[in-house]
Amino acid sequence: MPTILVIDDNPAIATALDVLFSLHDIHTLGAASPEAGLALLEQAPVDLVIQDMNFVADTTSGDEGVALFHQIRARHPDLPVILLTAWTHLEAAVELIKAGAADYLAKPWDDHKLLATVNNLLELGESRRQLAAASHGERQRRGQLARSFDLRGIVYADPASEAVLTLACQVARADLPVLITGPNGAGKERYAELLHHNSAVKDGPFVALNCGALPAELIEAELFGADAGAYTGANKPREGKFEAADGGTLFLDEIGTLPLAGQVKLLRVLETGRFERLGSNRERSVKVRIVSATNADLPALINEGKFREDLYYRLNGIELRLPPLHARPRDILPLACHFLPAGKQLGEDAMRALQRHPWPGNVRELRNVMQRAALLARGDTITAADLALPAMAPMPAHATGEEPDRATIEAALARCGGVLAQAAAELGMSRQALYRRLDRLGIARG
Repeated sequence: MPTILVIDDNPAIATALDVLFSLHDIHTLGAASPEAGLALLEQAPVDLVIQDMNFVADTTSGDEGVALFHQIRARHPDLPVILLTAWTHLEAAVELIKAGAADYLAKPWDDHKLLATVNNLLELGESRRQLAAASHGERQRRGQLARSFDLRGIVYADPASEAVLTLACQVARADLPVLITGPNGAGKERYAELLHHNSAVKDGPFVALNCGALPAELIEAELFGADAGAYTGANKPREGKFEAADGGTLFLDEIGTLPLAGQVKLLRVLETGRFERLGSNRERSVKVRIVSATNADLPALINEGKFREDLYYRLNGIELRLPPLHARPRDILPLACHFLPAGKQLGEDAMRALQRHPWPGNVRELRNVMQRAALLARGDTITAADLALPAMAPMPAHATGEEPDRATIEAALARCGGVLAQAAAELGMSRQALYRRLDRLGIARG
């Protein structure tokens, strides 16, 4: 139950507020003087203060209230304070609002307005506490992750990225093939490197092959090697990627583009650990950890007869799904800063532009944008104009006058751990607007 401290020399005020708040499950403490109020703040946990502006009879300047507010602010800088004031104290109250007071209400107050203000401040305070606890927990988890694993310089701040990174670290030492899925530019090769450098074969080679970058007729030679004369231009024996990766990790990028003939031979190697070079009858044996990646929908390719189902299950011992950059918005600014050279910084308008852009090219696009902006910027501060992002980039729903739909709100709540104040900020809405939208959609506030 939240606790409010009322500091007012009129006992009737404290009693009236106690009755009002008790009807809404809010506990009230009363103090008749600034000294008594400050003493109570040191003795009991308080979530909000409501204070008068005058405490000595026949005094109307409001100076006592000003002094009390500054004493509270000095000792408890994050504690919200509501001022109760007569109109003669309005100017002083406005100055205190500028100094950090949460709100001011004229006597006699309106119960509905007072309750709305109190509830908003209490919920915001609870949200801040939850955020602080979550931030502390995040720092602990991420520190432990960095101490326990070689993260290969992966930059992240979003819970969605943390979840994938944690899973990657957990499965890195497992003797299972890993399939990394996600859109182009999301960082699949970086995760493949992380898997290798935290695996039981980290001292072996890490060999990468982009299956989509070679003609179909050369894929088998790249994978398995070729003897001299195996095909036109093969003048000497050639080692394939499997041999090169023996005792380490072979990363097969864009595995969905592998031709069916190559799929058959790859499946055999995965099942037996043995293969033949093109043009050779001699079997060779290797021990290789396979990590593959694709941006394609492999189950759909299986249904179309373009990808072997048995190979899919062989490759998919563990799946890591990398979300697109727009689905992990807290990563955008840390990554942008990471890509800037020393001495360059982001201006506020650039930050806003980066967060509004949909990033269809994901992290790769962001890196290219930042590198270009660093070259073109005339000063040390990167502006929105320096970013040269498309002018027609989609705006958030609230910016176009549309309210976010259920899926958008639920996704924001999930990313923010249910903290309504943080979700509202991410959605670009006031807390009150988010509350109304939750109520209309029938979404529980948590």
